[in-house]
Amino acid sequence: MTSTFKVQLQQTGETFECAADDAILRGGQRAGLGLSYDCNVGGCGSCKFELVEGEVENMWEEAPGLNPRDVKRGKLLACQCRPKADSVIKMITMDEFVPRTPPQRFTGKLEMIRDLTSDIREFRFKADNNFSTFQAGQYALLNLPGVEGGRAYSMSNVNNSDGDWEFIIRLVPDGKGTNALFKLNEGDEIEIDGPYGMAYLRTDVPRNIICVGGGSGLAPMLSIARGVAAEAGMNNVNVHLFYGGRGPADLCGEEELKALGEFGERFHYYPAVSVPEMASESGWQGFVGFVHELVRETIGEESLPDYEIYTCGPPPMINAVMQMAAVDAQVPPMQIHYDSFL
Repeated sequence: MTSTFKVQLQQTGETFECAADDAILRGGQRAGLGLSYDCNVGGCGSCKFELVEGEVENMWEEAPGLNPRDVKRGKLLACQCRPKADSVIKMITMDEFVPRTPPQRFTGKLEMIRDLTSDIREFRFKADNNFSTFQAGQYALLNLPGVEGGRAYSMSNVNNSDGDWEFIIRLVPDGKGTNALFKLNEGDEIEIDGPYGMAYLRTDVPRNIICVGGGSGLAPMLSIARGVAAEAGMNNVNVHLFYGGRGPADLCGEEELKALGEFGERFHYYPAVSVPEMASESGWQGFVGFVHELVRETIGEESLPDYEIYTCGPPPMINAVMQMAAVDAQVPPMQIHYDSFL
């Protein structure tokens, strides 16, 4: 049986039990506390904390979420530290980080694999405890064979009672996580830990929605669209899904969006190809350019503040969307949603 240790937040006095094999961040989230985080995998630095008393194990001392100044000041990342004794920590907590559904660790059995393109594949896992409660747009950590640490991937489906967790993932040639994932066969089992993420569908917001995705970023954008279709209170909300690929062969997601019904009326799909040579070689007649440029051309920069915006994909794409929306169009920050785990 795994031992547990008590972790106390210095500012509030709140305490939670954290298993010795669990990250402090995720232990706090499982206890329902609003510990600050974003990527959950050591890259962003949002979960920095100070160890006041006790002892922890630092699983990744070179994590990019800490700069040299942070290291010099003794800062640590809660997503990369496990408790080795009862401890007291100093860490930012906010109500917005309180999980709607406390995350769980469970075994997922791979039940279905489906190729969408030459390097994008859909996976469906079945939870051994039938747990599948999450918000549209959230992500989970997949613990894969031969890979140290969990890898974050967004779900493409929505909350359900069948224990299903579905993911659409693009193979990264030099990516340890995706290479291990793409070697799995139906019937294989892995540990899944979730849900996490703040870029979930705001079901109480009546604004129309823009979704911008690229690569594996299609998954949460489809989840958002599917969430809108399933939510009775959003039957007047339109979804505009923009998806970019290098060439026409990289594009997918249109058929899945069509399956929701009202395609072209409430649910709209706009593909973009970014490499002109690949477009001309295949006779592509659609938009050529970066996907955020297609958003600007289709919606109009002046109209962006009227929308709720969700985005997921490669960091350069997210940066371009943020520049266009937050800086150029001055969309209020509370209307722009993304998770920085890619």
